[in-house]
Amino acid sequence: MVSHDRIGRLAQQIGERLQGASQAPEEVQKGIQQVVRGAFDRLELVSREDFDILMDVLQRTRARVEALEQQVAGLEALLEQRTGEAPTDAPAAAAEGDTPRPEEDAGGGEAGR
Repeated sequence: MVSHDRIGRLAQQIGERLQGASQAPEEVQKGIQQVVRGAFDRLELVSREDFDILMDVLQRTRARVEALEQQVAGLEALLEQRTGEAPTDAPAAAAEGDTPRPEEDAGGGEAGR
């Protein structure tokens, strides 16, 4: 959200430029454009093109996260079927070292590393 101080400063600067209304209209317009450009630069705005690109990246990332969530849910269900344990027990067991690592399951053991 834009602070009231910035808006107040912008209005003050535009007012100062308009006080010189006896100047040529082109010069007044250039002065106001400079003030507005400076205010926009300080606001750290992004272009519409950059915004659209970031939205596309966000949508792809969200789709990937949803796919990974489904994959994890499937793996948890498979683990529950094989061990008879609830999926919430799996992280605790893994932390204690009770479950073999995937390399060990495939027969790789320590020599496979």
